[in-house]
Amino acid sequence: MRILIAEDDQVLADGLLRSLRGAGYAVDQVSSGTEADAALASHEFDLLILDLGLPRLHGLEVLRKLRARGSTLPVLILTAADSVDQRVKGLDLGADDFMAKPFSLQELEHGPLTFDATGRVAYINDQMIELSAREISLLEVLLQRAGRLVSKDQLVTRLCEWGEEVSNNAIEVYIHRLRKKIEQGPIRIATVRGLGYCLEKIAG
Repeated sequence: MRILIAEDDQVLADGLLRSLRGAGYAVDQVSSGTEADAALASHEFDLLILDLGLPRLHGLEVLRKLRARGSTLPVLILTAADSVDQRVKGLDLGADDFMAKPFSLQELEHGPLTFDATGRVAYINDQMIELSAREISLLEVLLQRAGRLVSKDQLVTRLCEWGEEVSNNAIEVYIHRLRKKIEQGPIRIATVRGLGYCLEKIAG
């Protein structure tokens, strides 16, 4: 499935790109209405995620031109506009659904480290890190409590809640492996002897 995201807010667009690509979709992104119109006219897509407030060509005009070409491409409008009038216009022009901004992507960030909870993928400076299933689970817990101490018992409990049987001793092994993989960036897993672990940024 190939998706086009037409969104000029790069932070939001990057989050959508990571989440959707992590879920296995092929995704392209443009940041203006004219770019969106050109891409739609020259390439085949299976879904358009369309922001209404695009520069150079309004999202509604992009939609109007798309439908004028006879396209039946499903369109999800992504907009901060809360007016009923905008939504009615979008539906009249052939939009299939709306998603109001802001919305929550299942994503956790800590400095250059980003974790996409939907796709179960982690990145450092936009480079994907190869992690095992248990390393991913541990990283998620540490990110949820970034900057705070997490005990071994808490890690064992959380992993058991997710259906993963793991011992206190095994936690040390998985933490060691995870540490080696994520410390390529200014991030580290600090060990507080006898108490647990803490995910922290290294001051530059």
